[in-house]
Amino acid sequence: MINYEKLKQEHQEIAIALSDCEVISDRDKYQKLAKRYAFLEKIIVLLERRRNLFKEKEHLQEVISDSSEDEDVRALANEELAELVQNLQSVEDDIEGKLFEESEPDYDFMIEIRSAAGGEESSLFAGALFKMYSKYIEQKGWKLELLNSSFTEIGGCREVIFSVKGKGAYHNLKFEMGVHRVQRVPATESSGRIHTSTVTVAILVEPKEVELKINTDDLKIDTYRSSGAGGQHVNVTDSAVRITHLPTGVVVSCQDERSQIKNRAKAMRVLKARILEQIRREEIGKVTQARRVQVGTGDRSEKIRTYNFPERRVTDHRINFTIYRLEAILEGNLDEIIKKLIKAEREKIYEAKGLA
Repeated sequence: MINYEKLKQEHQEIAIALSDCEVISDRDKYQKLAKRYAFLEKIIVLLERRRNLFKEKEHLQEVISDSSEDEDVRALANEELAELVQNLQSVEDDIEGKLFEESEPDYDFMIEIRSAAGGEESSLFAGALFKMYSKYIEQKGWKLELLNSSFTEIGGCREVIFSVKGKGAYHNLKFEMGVHRVQRVPATESSGRIHTSTVTVAILVEPKEVELKINTDDLKIDTYRSSGAGGQHVNVTDSAVRITHLPTGVVVSCQDERSQIKNRAKAMRVLKARILEQIRREEIGKVTQARRVQVGTGDRSEKIRTYNFPERRVTDHRINFTIYRLEAILEGNLDEIIKKLIKAEREKIYEAKGLA
């Protein structure tokens, strides 16, 4: 599916172009080519490793098919071949992964988690999802910034919004948008009956200033005293901020900071992201083809995953994938699910392009 020779040719052409005086004198063009060259250099290293593995594979296949060879030698070659095939697949996956990540913009974005159906049980699970994503983000070395939160007295979470920054973060976490369903026996349930609750997760891309400009005349800004469970973040000044965008009706509140100025700045970031998301949804509604290459519709109303506690099971409904490692998943070990989702997305893209 991937034209490796074309990549090698592009690498050589850029190497020549970078020594051209005309290119060197054009700073923007030089930087753009240098960045692409550095990326292709990593691919070339992987391609060289792939070539060496193929040569080794051919040699082992010759040994195995040679009837004059000692039986023990052929058996050992068979073992080595099985391991080599796995290594080869891993290298090809690395190449494909890097090419896909390069083709997709590395957005700064926000994750918005809200409790939905299920009352306190829903808010408790919303808090569990926040911890899950926090741990996954920490494992990956990305940056998390809490923008707004509303926690309950018993440790649940009505809503939490946080930004995520880091290489590959959007590429991995964009699949989390939708309805997350939890099935478990609540601590307050004396009969041991399993309850089903839901939590919604939204992925909001942070717009750049050039992408979205908001007229201050279109804003209604209110201030009020912040409040929180157990006295957290409560103060006696009007530091909390509520911003309403009058043309769209989008409302954002922020109270996590003790400073009204900081709360206002954070609220504006969330407001812009929500307005951009609204515009994006309207565009997607017009262009149905865009949805055909997605793993799911990405709609907040779509049930994407179930977390079943009695069975220790997590099922992603978009790809019919089930894993019986619920505790590990909630500890932030999401790679196995996310890799499956990435693979499914690539297959749909290949199919749409007629490459499958």
